[in-house]
This record gives sequence, structure tokens and C-alpha cells, in this order.
Amino acid sequence: MAVEVFARAPYASKPAASRGRLYDEPPSATRSDFRRDCDRIIHSTAFRRLAHKTQVFVFHEGDHYRTRLTHTLEVVQIARSLARGLSLDEDLAEACALGHDLGHPPFGHAGERALDRCLGDYGGFDHNAQTLRVVTALERRYPDFDGLNLTWETLEGLVKHNGPLCDREGRPSQRYAAHGLPLAIAEYNRCNDLELWSYPSAEAQVGAIADDIAYDAHDIDDGLRAELFALDELASLPLVGDVLREVDARHPRLEAGRRGHEVVRHLITRMIEDVFAEARRRIAQRAPADAAAVRALSGPLVGFSPPMARIDRAIKDFLLPRMYRHARVMRIMGDAEEVVRRLFERYVDRPADMPPEWRAGLLPADQAGRARRVADFIAGMTDRYAMVEHTRLFGSTPELR
Repeated sequence: MAVEVFARAPYASKPAASRGRLYDEPPSATRSDFRRDCDRIIHSTAFRRLAHKTQVFVFHEGDHYRTRLTHTLEVVQIARSLARGLSLDEDLAEACALGHDLGHPPFGHAGERALDRCLGDYGGFDHNAQTLRVVTALERRYPDFDGLNLTWETLEGLVKHNGPLCDREGRPSQRYAAHGLPLAIAEYNRCNDLELWSYPSAEAQVGAIADDIAYDAHDIDDGLRAELFALDELASLPLVGDVLREVDARHPRLEAGRRGHEVVRHLITRMIEDVFAEARRRIAQRAPADAAAVRALSGPLVGFSPPMARIDRAIKDFLLPRMYRHARVMRIMGDAEEVVRRLFERYVDRPADMPPEWRAGLLPADQAGRARRVADFIAGMTDRYAMVEHTRLFGSTPELR
């Protein structure tokens, strides 16, 4: 059987032109550098832990809700589809998608909020910065270096998941404007300049927009499954309402589960088609000659059209009160934050309660180093392990249901 070979666009990232790894390694005889990055992420401990880390619902809510791992795999699928359709390097797009959530702590955004408060005097906690720590320091699998020694392009894509972090003069932008760049990113950037002022590769941009698409569609799916809202409540939303009416016209009296799934399926398709059309329009308009030209642009090459961006905003505005801030979810997340806070305070006060490898080398006078070590330990926990540890140390754990 003939093997299909897809020609890459001029503006695609090319493995042979990679800026390489911080620690030199001999090339693989069978895999490109970007494919090797994918494989290293998949085989990492942090990636396996995603199976037991949740996004909105903790694991007690049931086996059918999405975890960080299932969400990541859905993002990978969308990213590869977009990369292939835009003639980009699929392996780099996949690597950026595979690694984008490695830094998330247990209990989703609740865990992140708790750790950010706990580290308020030590630079705070940021999941993108934690992802960088995971892949450059905390994974310890190889004899010659800490981390996974990923290529510059994959590291860039993970750090710039939400776009540039500063301007050319180094002034922090976006959400970092008020408090400055996360310490982990600033420190690493001094030894391996990721050009934080620029947009990342088109492949990294594909990974980021795939994350948005997956979040919108699949949080609707999980919210319906949890009965936090009804499908007909979505009828007033732009595009979603149109899709719902189309599904009802094609399949009258369709059972509720299939009806919801069909709406989500078509919503993903419409969003992907919009990104294809908008990216091709921008490519034709800006005509980037190579991957470096993509980074030099004043805006992203891959993204939603203005109408779809408004639809995306409307979906998020709908989900915010009905799902993310639903009273039931907020109660569970409040309890989860308390679990993380108590674990943090206990480990800081009694490092001996951590495993030997985590307390080794801590200096009594280095409060900042101790706090960061504890945060690294907690951030790597699964929901289940955090609850087991809480029970071990305090004798009980909230129900989180």
C-alpha cells in the first residue's frame, strides 16, 4: 500500500531546521525531533497523571466526565486535523497539544487558585510556568539531564500557549502585566531564550485554538451530562442555536443523549471549518515566507474569524455562571481548595511528611525554596492522591461530591 506524503507549507516548522535541544543529543534514526518530543511527553510520568486530574468535576462525579488526559487527547485530535489541513508539521502541533496541560495541579482550576494564594509571597503559581518546570526540571528519567530535553520549538509552544508574554523590551503583557513573568519562565528564559515577545509557530497556534474548540464543545457536553443546564437553554446562543435547530429538523424526536452529542459534534466541525477559512485568509493576506516570518507577525496566523470569536465568547459567557460557577461546582471546588491549602501548610511546616526525594536538600532558612518544592510536589498529585494524603495527615477528607 502506498504511503501518503504531505508536503509542508513554506511557513511550516521543519524538524531539520529546529533550533535544537538545550542538551545536545544524537538524532534518532527513525523519528524526527518533533516526533521524538511527542513520544517523550507520552512516556512521561506527568502525562500519565493527567488520567486522574480533573478539569471542572472531581473524580467522584463519575467515570464519564472528562479528565485532563481525555481533554488532552481531544485537543491532539483537533490539532492534528488543523495541522494537516494547513500543511503544517503535525508532530510539532501534536507535541504542543500533548504537553499543554502538564502543569495543572489536582482539582483543576480550584487547585491552581489555591496554590497561587499559597505562593503569594513567592511569585504565585501559574500552570503554564509549571508545565515548563515539568518538562525542563521535574521529570527525572534520563541520566544526562533533568526534564525531557524537548526541542526549542516545543518549549516555545508550551510557554506561549496564550501568545506573547512580553514586548520586545521585556515588559510583561497580557495577564502578566500586573505581577510580572512567572519566576520559572523568567529563570529558564535566561539560559534558553524562547523569544517571549513573539508569537509562536503556526503549529503551536494550532494547538492553542484546538484547546479552545475542545473546551467549548466538551464542557457543553459535560455540563449537559451533569444536568447543570438543559440543551434547550443553548438555543439562544449564536451558532449553537442554529446547530440545535438543524439537528432537530434532520432528526425529529431524537433521544436526549444523541441529540446533545450531535449538537456538540457539529459545533466542533463548524469551529474547525472557521479556523481553516480564517487561517487561509490570513496566510493569503500576510504571505509568511517561513516559520520565522510567522513569529515576526503582529498577530496570530491561526485563529477564529471575528464572528466566530464572538460566538466563542458567548459560549464561555454562558458556561461561566451555569457550569464553572454553578453552586454545586463552587461548593465542591471550595472544598478542594481547602484540601490543597491544608496540604501546602502541612508540608511547609513539616517537610518530613513528604517522600524522601521531595524533602532531600531543603535548607531550613530557605522559605522560598521550601514553598516552591512543596508546590511542585502538590502540583504533581492526582486528585485521588491528594485526597489520600489529606486523609493520612488529617484523618478525614471532604466528600467532594
